[in-house]
Amino acid sequence: MRYTPALFIFFAAPAVADEAESPQTAEGLPIGTITIERQNVFDTSKPAEDNWLYRLFNRLHIMTREQVIAKQLLFSEGEPYRQQLVDETERKVRRNRYLFDASISKTPQSDGTVDIGIHTRDVWSLMPELSYSRSGGETKTLYGIDESNLFGFGQRLLLTRADSIDRESKKVAFSDNQLGQSWVSLALEVADNSDGYSRQISIEKPFQALDARWSAGGFAYDDDRRSALYVLGNEAAEYRHERENFRLNGGWSAGLRNAWVRRWTAGVVYDDNRFSMVEIPTLPAAIPANKKFVYPYIGVDILEDRFEKSSNTDQIARSEDFYFGNRIAASLGWADDAFGSDRDALIYTLSGRTSFGSMDKKALLLTALIRGRYERSAIANATAVLNARYYLRQSEKRVFYVSLDTTVGQNLDLDNPVEIGGDSGLRGYPNRYQSGESRVVLSIEQRIFTDWYPFRLFRVGGAAFFDAGRVYGDNPLGGPNLGWLKDVGFGLRLAPTRLGTRKVVHIDIAFPLDGDPTIDDIQILVEAKRSF
Repeated sequence: MRYTPALFIFFAAPAVADEAESPQTAEGLPIGTITIERQNVFDTSKPAEDNWLYRLFNRLHIMTREQVIAKQLLFSEGEPYRQQLVDETERKVRRNRYLFDASISKTPQSDGTVDIGIHTRDVWSLMPELSYSRSGGETKTLYGIDESNLFGFGQRLLLTRADSIDRESKKVAFSDNQLGQSWVSLALEVADNSDGYSRQISIEKPFQALDARWSAGGFAYDDDRRSALYVLGNEAAEYRHERENFRLNGGWSAGLRNAWVRRWTAGVVYDDNRFSMVEIPTLPAAIPANKKFVYPYIGVDILEDRFEKSSNTDQIARSEDFYFGNRIAASLGWADDAFGSDRDALIYTLSGRTSFGSMDKKALLLTALIRGRYERSAIANATAVLNARYYLRQSEKRVFYVSLDTTVGQNLDLDNPVEIGGDSGLRGYPNRYQSGESRVVLSIEQRIFTDWYPFRLFRVGGAAFFDAGRVYGDNPLGGPNLGWLKDVGFGLRLAPTRLGTRKVVHIDIAFPLDGDPTIDDIQILVEAKRSF
């Protein structure tokens, strides 16, 4: 395969000749030349970005190496052109944290071939991790270094120290989504915490494409920490949680057939959870029952190849890919004392998603999840979750958004409470403010996207919002159930365009309308979230 390097002017490039033609125009033609055109962090051909500071950043930045982009392509020179593979590749390349965006163009040639151009724009991948967030009356600080494109090879190295209400943590993490020229991914993480430690490793060859035929991998996780249970947002009881979790799995598929994929998976899981008192207790002990499950499982995943591309929806002025197909997945495992489990149990998971409408006008995205165990002739630790997201596009710069999140629990383990608060959608209340067995949270937002682009570094938006929610069932520690809780507020949204993150900074002011007299009348939240 032959690749031609070039510096591509991402936003100012002229449209290729085929943009007005339908995708079927090139379907089936042999692929001629594949050109990878990379743009640096700043486009110095634009006067607003042509200054000494931005030129210095470009010189200091190590651009993503051409071979890193090339090995992610799902097609090669000489193969028949398939629009489905081109679209899937574009989405795959665009997901990389070290790229702001990616697009693919095609140009039919007079010799009956079609040339393909891969166009990417880098972001500044070496970032000091300096963050301060305050949500629900609690403060979190984080500092360290995060390199998401180590020496331009697409690898991530993370060194951080974090302080929060739960613990102080020093963490080292490394990941590579494609080792060498393979599709095998590797992730390592080690954390030294004030209340214990955490170690994990993952090696996985995933289904790298919808038409991929097999997957295999393994995961190991070892964790020791202090955990707490809450009443009205305050720690009320504590316990020590030691967990060892291992998994080996494999999968097979017939590939993409008539826009549908069916994948079968099988594996074995070892999951040992031990609970005890903390070494130096500061709160009353509430110790969950130990549980150990060793089980084989089998699963199936059926999904439709249907996506939509949007912008100014959950991000600001950035390409966004939304899954719009139908999907259903299920898995069943059997834990038995003959395998080393401490009980016999059927372990099940069922999930699904579907959507209606279009992101160009109005869209409803639905996801559902049911999981739990059946043991000792009863349902245990079972939850049914339904999430609905509704988008109404009023204009290019305004979107009306509604989300509804419901969780129904039954016979939950003590270490798996259902909670609501500032960290789960009720922005006017402390984190983990209410606990029970079920919950419902409704959020309504009017989103505004502006053209303000300070220093060409971040995009600016704003939102006005209303939240309402409540829990059902009793808090296992006996705290009061305050019924429906509501808040209103407004805030700014800052979306970095030159940094290796897709998170949006939220600066919100929320006013609680209910709750007990101890909470503040105004909640100020500063945090980074995955979406608007």
